[in-house]
Amino acid sequence: MRTRSLIRKLECFSALSQAEKQWLEDATTDVREFERRQDIINEGDRPDHVHLLIEGWAGRYKVLPNGDRPIMAFLIPGDLCDVQVTLLTAMDHSIGALTRCKVAFIHRAAIGEIIGKSERLSRALWWATLVDEAILREWLVTVGHRPADQRLGHLICEMLLRAKAVGLSDDNSFELPLTQEELGDTMGMSTVHMNRTMMELRGQDLITSKDKRVTVHDLGRLMEFSQFNPNYLHQQGERS
Repeated sequence: MRTRSLIRKLECFSALSQAEKQWLEDATTDVREFERRQDIINEGDRPDHVHLLIEGWAGRYKVLPNGDRPIMAFLIPGDLCDVQVTLLTAMDHSIGALTRCKVAFIHRAAIGEIIGKSERLSRALWWATLVDEAILREWLVTVGHRPADQRLGHLICEMLLRAKAVGLSDDNSFELPLTQEELGDTMGMSTVHMNRTMMELRGQDLITSKDKRVTVHDLGRLMEFSQFNPNYLHQQGERS
């Protein structure tokens, strides 16, 4: 099922009916594959589709005049590229594959039809966009105000909880298929500094990393160390 991860994510907000799940599945027939470092959509493109990540990792990024490539967000299975993206005149950033990816291209008309059919599904999709914005705000705080070891610990806590929410982890470990350079581009650190910071977290027995898989030894301890409050992920379910 192409929308399994998306449905799990949306059901952190509200349970969906079988009909609503089928509408999402029916909208995701246009699936395309991308190789690592291939762009899914480029800055300046005029978007006609919303992009749903089905497999792999992708990232939102900008290219600066000096060639730096800061990554502003990670996308994992179940993540949509902003439901409202088709309202833009042109993309103000790019989305690139960080690993091999499968991406569903959902035409704007299909999104409009789904939103028109179900207020509950419309609210769930809007919730997903608001969570993306909350994550961006938290990343801004992290990069601007937390020391390097807390920055990396905070990211690991976030990605573990996001992986759990979409069924990519059932314990305290998850795949982190990124290079030290890509992590540095996200955290505002050089590759050398990122490598040293990863070693510091290992040295404090907070994490283990092997073969692109990170294991958190004690999530509560890592959350305390990183000053991580998961409230911005809004995984507590629909408000009454």
